[in-house]
Amino acid sequence: MPELPELELLRRDLDREVGERKIRNIEVLAPSVAKHPNKKTMTAAVEGLKLSGVTRRGMLLIFQVEGDQLLVMSLGEHSRMTRNQPKDPVATGTALIVSFTQGGQLRLVDPKKEAAVELVAADELEELHPELLTLGLDAIEEPISWTTFGERLMRRDGKLKSILMDPTFLVGFGPIYSDEILFHAGLRYDRNTSTLSAQEVRRLYRALVETIHEAVKYGGTTLEPDGWVGLSGKPGDYLQYIAVYKRDGEMSPRARGPIVKVRFGGGYTYFCEQTQV
Repeated sequence: MPELPELELLRRDLDREVGERKIRNIEVLAPSVAKHPNKKTMTAAVEGLKLSGVTRRGMLLIFQVEGDQLLVMSLGEHSRMTRNQPKDPVATGTALIVSFTQGGQLRLVDPKKEAAVELVAADELEELHPELLTLGLDAIEEPISWTTFGERLMRRDGKLKSILMDPTFLVGFGPIYSDEILFHAGLRYDRNTSTLSAQEVRRLYRALVETIHEAVKYGGTTLEPDGWVGLSGKPGDYLQYIAVYKRDGEMSPRARGPIVKVRFGGGYTYFCEQTQV
C-alpha cells in the first residue's frame, strides 16, 4: 500500500478537489470493494448528500459526509484515484465512481482488487477499525518533539527497522522510507534500541522529520510504471532522491562501497555497510 507521504498527498488533493462537493450518486463497479455495508445500501445512503472534507486516520482516507457519516477508503499498492469527466473512458479495473452534482467524477481504479470502501457512522469507526485505538505517532498529522520520540523509542525493545515499520509506534512507514531514514541517520536496520546513544536517537529523529518533509515536497515515490500517482495522474519525483532503497550494487552516496541488499523480516532491506553502524 502507499506509505504515509503518498497517502497524505492524496488526502490533500482530495480535500481540495472534492471536499465540499455534493454527491449525485455512487456506482460500485466491483462489488468486492464495498466491504461495509453492502453495495445497495452504500449507494442509496449517500445519494444527494454533501461532503464536508477529506481527512485521514492512520492510513485510512475518510470522506466526511453530512449526517455524521464517513465514507472510508483503504488503498492497495496498485490502487489509484482519478478525477474525471463523465464522458471520459472508464479505465480497466475501475471499482467505484463517485459522481458529483458539479465538478465531474472521482474514480477509484483498483485492478488487483486491493482496496476497500466502507460507509460507517462517525461514532462507529473505531468499532469497525479497532487498530485505530493503538496507532502510534503520526509524523505529518502532529508535530513530534525529539524528546517524545526518544522516550517512546526507548520503551521499545527490538531492531530499528521493525520498530519504524510498526504502526503502533509510527503511522505509515514501510520498506521505502524506513530504509531511507536509517541511511540518513547512519544506523543499521538491525541495531537494537537498547544500544542507541542519545545522539543517535536525535539523529534518527532528524532523519525521520527531514525524509518525510522531502518526500512530501517532491510528490512521493513512484518506483514502477504502475506505481504511485497523484490525483492528477502525475508520478512522484522523490525517486531521484532515494539513496538506498532498491539501489543495491550502486555506489553509496556516502562511501566508496556499494549499497547492500539483505533479507530481513520476510523481505529485503538496503543499506550502506560502511556508514550505517
